[in-house]
Amino acid sequence: MTTNQSVFSDIARDPLNPAPIYRDEQVIVLRDINPKAPVHLLIVPIMPLTSLAQIGPNQESLIGHMLVVAEEMARREGITGSGFRLVVNQGDDAGQEIAHLHMHLLGGQKLAAMG
Repeated sequence: MTTNQSVFSDIARDPLNPAPIYRDEQVIVLRDINPKAPVHLLIVPIMPLTSLAQIGPNQESLIGHMLVVAEEMARREGITGSGFRLVVNQGDDAGQEIAHLHMHLLGGQKLAAMG
């Protein structure tokens, strides 16, 4: 775990912050301020982990929870039938802009194939 603070840490610490569209004891969900698709949500752990490199055996349930929340949010956004993509950018070369682990949920349009 890290003590680094990010904009996500500030939002997560404030239970009255209106930005999250979902909040539970482990994660918050935000709409991306620079969306790459009609639906572009960020699933952000409240625990201030900088990256996947900090994930250890005690955080396995957190990563699983992030996936469960992502599916629930896709259902709420009406994109489970058409499909959606989950992305975790790890490090500068991958385009990670905020030093706080988070997962992107993208959908609502046909997305380019990745491989």
